[in-house]
Order: sequence, then structure tokens, then C-alpha cells
Amino acid sequence: MAPKPDNVEGIVLNFVNEQNRPLNSQTVADFLQKFNLKKTGVQKALDTLADAGKISFKEYGKQKIYLARQDQFDIPNSEELNRMKEENSKLQAQLDEQKKAISEVEGEIKSLQSNLTLEDIHSKEMKLQKEVSNMEEKLTKLRGGVTLVSPEERKVIESLYSSTISQWRKRKRMFKDIWDSITENSPKNPKEFKEELGLEYDEDVGVSLQSFSDLMPQGKKRARGQ
Repeated sequence: MAPKPDNVEGIVLNFVNEQNRPLNSQTVADFLQKFNLKKTGVQKALDTLADAGKISFKEYGKQKIYLARQDQFDIPNSEELNRMKEENSKLQAQLDEQKKAISEVEGEIKSLQSNLTLEDIHSKEMKLQKEVSNMEEKLTKLRGGVTLVSPEERKVIESLYSSTISQWRKRKRMFKDIWDSITENSPKNPKEFKEELGLEYDEDVGVSLQSFSDLMPQGKKRARGQ
């Protein structure tokens, strides 16, 4: 009597027949977890089916390998195999054409999605017009000699900038004095020691104190090297 398809043996038998390839009990148990089957139940069902001749098995040491009985399947002859191969080739060609068509449609969709809608164009145009208007207004003020920054604000900014440059120069000099003292009697090469500590000079990151000093107003600059 064949096992019912809704009990453990029936579920295991259907799976083994559908797979039609060598399987061990662990593989079967992993695939049938969705049916809430435990490995012990799966192992018992496999052994029962094998003893009843419903499936085949081979022993390799302590491990059993199970396989669907091949005599239950219709094996096509050479003529049928050739016909199936031709049919498969035709289906594969159709599949390739469908994939190509899908790819072209997806490309068109992406192209359409990348284009701005009329509403987006109007919105962007208004934004650009506003920016142009603001820049023209600013340009008109500059041409008319209007001071956009008051002398008081300019003085505060220049003072802050000068103080920052001074602190930068001071700390740069302090570091140089300390570094010279450390490396003077050190057996290590200063360049290698610097790389070992992960230190970076201003120049290493593309920054120059002098270039920032040159931006200071005339009369407030310090001579190079000071």
C-alpha cells in the first residue's frame, strides 16, 4: 500500500521522487523543515520506505544515500531525447528574446524616469530665475559702490583671522621646538619616526601657513619665517 501524501512517509517519498538525485537524511530533513518534520522522523521514514522497496539506498560506511527508484520513470529513447533537445533549444531562444525585450523596455523606463516632467521643469526654471535675480541685484550693488560688509564687521573678521593665523604659527613653532629636541638625540631616522607615529605636517595635507598669511591685509602680515 502506497503511503499517503500527507503523512511523514508520503511527504518524504514525494520529495525523494521529485529530487531524483542522491540524498542523505540530513539533506532531506533540511528541505522538509517547512513541514515541521524532525530529522529522527525523516530518518525513520527513509528507512521504512527503503525496506518496503519504495526507494533505493546505498551504504557508504556509516552513511546511507537514498535515491528514487528509476524503474518508475519513463526513460526516453534517442529519438525522443533529440526531439526534447530541439524543443529545449527553441525554448531557450524564445527565452533569450524575451530577456532582450524586457531589457529594452527596462531601459526605456529608466530613460523616461530620468527625464523631468513639465512641472519639474517649471519649478526648476523658477528657482533658477530667482537665483539669477539675486545675483543681478548683488552685482548692481557692487557696481554702485555699495559696501556689503560694514567696516566694523570687517575689522572683527580681520582681527579673528589674524588671531587664528598667529595661534597657528605659534603652535607650529612649539611643535618644531619639541620635535627637534626629541629627534636630536634619537637613533631613529626623523622621517621614519614621523611615519611610525602617524604625524602629518601641514604640507602633507596640502596646507600652507604662508598662503593663508598672504591673505591678511597689508600692514598686518608678518615677514616670511617669523
